[in-house]
Amino acid sequence: MELSTILPLAKDPHATAREVVALEKAGVNTVFLPEAYGFDAVSILGYLAAQTSTIRLGPGILPLYSRTPALIAQTAAGLDAVSGGRAVLGLGASGPQVIEGWHGIPYSKPLARTREVVDICRRVWRRETLTNDGLYQLPLPEDQGTGLGKPLKFINRPVRERIPIFLAALGERNVELTAEIAEGWLPLYFLPERAAETWGTALDAGRSRRDSELGELEIVAGGMLAIGDDTDGLADLARPTFALYIGGMGARGKNFYNDLARRYGYEQEAERIQELYLAGHRSEAEAAVPDELIRLTNLVGPESWVTERVAAYREAGVTSLHVTPVGPDPLRSIERLKELIS
Repeated sequence: MELSTILPLAKDPHATAREVVALEKAGVNTVFLPEAYGFDAVSILGYLAAQTSTIRLGPGILPLYSRTPALIAQTAAGLDAVSGGRAVLGLGASGPQVIEGWHGIPYSKPLARTREVVDICRRVWRRETLTNDGLYQLPLPEDQGTGLGKPLKFINRPVRERIPIFLAALGERNVELTAEIAEGWLPLYFLPERAAETWGTALDAGRSRRDSELGELEIVAGGMLAIGDDTDGLADLARPTFALYIGGMGARGKNFYNDLARRYGYEQEAERIQELYLAGHRSEAEAAVPDELIRLTNLVGPESWVTERVAAYREAGVTSLHVTPVGPDPLRSIERLKELIS
């Protein structure tokens, strides 16, 4: 089992770099940097590549809609070049709130778009002459432009023909697609004890069509991390984010995280959190997040408890624990967790 971490949205790139250097020394294998609607992830990742030497670096995630497939492929190849072959490409559909609200692009056909983007990226990295007849028309048909477009291939020779692609997915069809075509899966709020009943059928279906050249699917999941006897109250740091995602990340009937909480068995709680959050009662929404959900999706507590959680994640098929260290000595928690999973 490996160790990865997701950083907060970068506010100070130089402080972020110092943090990643420390995480690399502590034994973290991969670091993901979110983008959302803050600084773009890849500029910061390029800077991090120059400050580190072994840690894998990737966006977590680039929205599929905000860049053309060819630009996504170029960007990942560029990051792989400046990092010496340490890039991973985190991709996801994001959600209508961000895609339509921030990027001004219709949130349409996420599954078909995901499949095409992944396929086009891999063909770019193999330096194939690029054509495509699907959601993305390459070259653009004459009746949609000047008629001067022609098939092209990547000018540079990428460091690697295959950069690992990690897909963020929660819905059954998205998870099935991920298990079929991606090197890795980035599920949010992964609850190990309910993973099989929630995603087992989708994972099995996707794996049945998986190309053997992809190898085993990497599952990168976890939560906040704090190891020690003085961690009381630290798990509650997760409440605002849980309330935001379950209650306010989307609208009624179109909230993937609310749907996930319901699939975990928290139907009434998910409905209550959403009602409170959308009504502007955020503190009450945070209080309504089930204690059990927070406790089981994070690694916060005495070493004996964290050891139990590591075993649960391992049993659920997780190959890389994906943690956000909190508390008075976050690096010490990372170092101890690295020892526990070795």
